[in-house]
Amino acid sequence: MESKSVAIAILYGVIVVFLVAIVSSFILALLLRFTSVQESSLQYVMTTVSFMSLFVGGFISGGNGKQKGWLLGGMTGLIYSSIIFLFHYLGYDSLFSIEQVIYHVCYTITAMMGGILGVNMSSNSRTA
Repeated sequence: MESKSVAIAILYGVIVVFLVAIVSSFILALLLRFTSVQESSLQYVMTTVSFMSLFVGGFISGGNGKQKGWLLGGMTGLIYSSIIFLFHYLGYDSLFSIEQVIYHVCYTITAMMGGILGVNMSSNSRTA
């Protein structure tokens, strides 16, 4: 597997993660603004959307890379978590809490599962 194709697959995955996160954040912000829904009632919805976006990003990475989905998905999750960590550290001058570390480890594992499924789905559609 070429390093260029690996980097492009991971880049596509990270872009998809951030696009899904931005679109879902916009929709949830509109929901919060124009309805009587409280932020605390959307906590589980936001968490679910976060996990789904990492899964989809890992799936895209694995599908584009066509092999080693666990690695592509894991790298997608790690790059996403690194960008969020840098934003959090440089922007807010604080480190991740233990709860945030657990979330980001789970995000990376979810992206790895998406990468594995993405490789399997792309290889099955090519051989059939």
